[in-house]
Amino acid sequence: MTRDLSRLLRPCSIAVLGGGAWCANVIEQCRRMGFEGSVWPVHPSRTEVGGAAAFGSLDALPEAPDATFIGVNRESTIDIVRQLRIMGAGGAVCFASGFLEAEAELGDGAAMQERLLDAAGDLPIVGPNCYGFINYLDGALLWPDQHGGRRCERGVAILTQSSNIAINLSMQTRALPIAYLMTAGNQAQLGLADLGRALLADPRVTVLGLHIEGVGDLRGFEALAAEAQACGKPVVALKSGRSDQARAATQSHTASLAGSDAGAAALLARLGIAQVTSLPQMLETLKLLHFAGTLSGRAVASISCSGGEASLMADTALEHDVILPPLTPEQSGALRATLGPRVALANPLDYHTFIWGDVPAMAATFGAALDGPADIGVVIADFPRPDRCDPAAWDCILAAGALARDTVGKPLALVSTLPDCLPERVAERAIDCGLIPLAGLDDGLAAIARAAWLGQAHASPAPLLLPGRPQGTRTLSEAEAKTALAAYGLRVPQAHRAESVTEMNAVLERMPLPLVIKAEGLAHKSDAGGVVFVRDADGLQDARDKACALPCTSWLIEEMVEHPVAEVLVGVLRDPAHGFVLTLGAGGILTEILRDTVSLLLPVSREDIGAALDRLRLAPLLHGYRGQPAADRDAIVTAIMAVQDYVTTSAASIEEVEINPLLCTVCEAVAVDALITKGEDP
Repeated sequence: MTRDLSRLLRPCSIAVLGGGAWCANVIEQCRRMGFEGSVWPVHPSRTEVGGAAAFGSLDALPEAPDATFIGVNRESTIDIVRQLRIMGAGGAVCFASGFLEAEAELGDGAAMQERLLDAAGDLPIVGPNCYGFINYLDGALLWPDQHGGRRCERGVAILTQSSNIAINLSMQTRALPIAYLMTAGNQAQLGLADLGRALLADPRVTVLGLHIEGVGDLRGFEALAAEAQACGKPVVALKSGRSDQARAATQSHTASLAGSDAGAAALLARLGIAQVTSLPQMLETLKLLHFAGTLSGRAVASISCSGGEASLMADTALEHDVILPPLTPEQSGALRATLGPRVALANPLDYHTFIWGDVPAMAATFGAALDGPADIGVVIADFPRPDRCDPAAWDCILAAGALARDTVGKPLALVSTLPDCLPERVAERAIDCGLIPLAGLDDGLAAIARAAWLGQAHASPAPLLLPGRPQGTRTLSEAEAKTALAAYGLRVPQAHRAESVTEMNAVLERMPLPLVIKAEGLAHKSDAGGVVFVRDADGLQDARDKACALPCTSWLIEEMVEHPVAEVLVGVLRDPAHGFVLTLGAGGILTEILRDTVSLLLPVSREDIGAALDRLRLAPLLHGYRGQPAADRDAIVTAIMAVQDYVTTSAASIEEVEINPLLCTVCEAVAVDALITKGEDP
């Protein structure tokens, strides 16, 4: 059900239920924010709350409130939500805890949450167990605590699951204009995706930032991403937490390599949502996107007056997906005319300090460095602390930067090497000059890399293949797994099973050499010595003796695949939070040593697979390294598509599929080992 949240988020009237300090804070904060609508405290026995005259009940209000902050216990919350629904209110924030999050402690949390949802019906509710939201655009808030934000006319929206994280973000001193700050709590009714779509609908919102602990509704996130793309508003996300899928598995490599982190990263990338790794990165990325939008490329022009800063930029850039293109002859000529013969010209540029304070010369230098192949320019400057120093001498940077930006017409960022060295007042002045203040070189470059990634074309993906909930799972034998996959076109070795020594001898007599004898029932057979190779007739008896000595009662005897170019891991893992995670990587004994993997979410196309293979460190081997023959790429892609076809058909019951290794030769790709864990077919 799609709910209209416009009354809740942009209210003309706010009701506050409860008499504690939390509710008094809501009223006081509305007053401080200059909210122009009505604020109605409701309390059965008090005549005033937070300095405002109180109403004895909801029925006594002049009309149904647009937004209601419910600051009472969980039992009363349910009754109030029901009454608000009946009277036609716009929506509510449920502050109380003791619902699903407290199931382990109280034993009835899940039941209480079901009662709350039943009471709400089609009434939009946020939470429970959350602070609510602040609308800095209209000065409207349902927020029971302090916050550090202020009114703005347009800005970014930030949505978190954690109320404490939201408070911390409100205290930022980075000159980031925040339009909305919102918490989701339990997401009993409205999830992150629902709330995110409602925030994006406000035309005054430019970018959406998400702090995600758990995704939840995959289809909802697909809809959120589609809506963001349709309205041209970027989404940035910080994903924290790990699910049970991050556990190490006893039999497979895939589970230990592709946990929840890999699934989350694959999901965000698939949906065109830029992933960051820290809160400072998220703030700086949101700021860059708000003021400059996405970038057409990742080329950076770096300008500083210090060789140390230039070196620091060059080194830090290596850690991020940005490039520092060399200067063109035209740029070098313009810079030489301004800086003279004694300055080494390069990107990063150290323009020295002898033109410091000469705004026209500085502007010409900045402009020449920017007027080349760069997509964005970076002026590095750390400002003195204003309480102990006089930063007036640094004003020339802002003036020169403004002139250069206006002349060249490209975005120009003012970046400090240390976050501490870009005070909020300086950042605000930089914005007034048309510059983008980024606090900290590392976070600033991360923001540029993310803005450049968002500037690339991201095709609308096919709907995710949703995982089932398999029951009674079991791991198929290698022979069973290979038979199942072969039915979908996967090339597997010719093989015969032997359930006795007599049968093994008979198979060995009729199968052509070379071949492999495998002990059945052993996990990680190679590590346990459960694989015996027979390369010629002279080694047949010795191989037979070794096979008989293995701790097993049956054997799988297969043709040997010779002359592989490379060994590849192909794994698919059911991740309940994100879908089916496809992991491709270096296979065989190198799997966990190299940990060279790329993860995608099913379904994938042949083009997706090809691009993923090229991202592996193993890629040069597949292409033919140092004159060696190349692997048959088409055969590799076909093998992976066969695995996808099998998983798609059996999605309701599949827990995991792994091929390790897929032996890749110049003419084929053969699955020489396979593992499938699945439940009962529905």
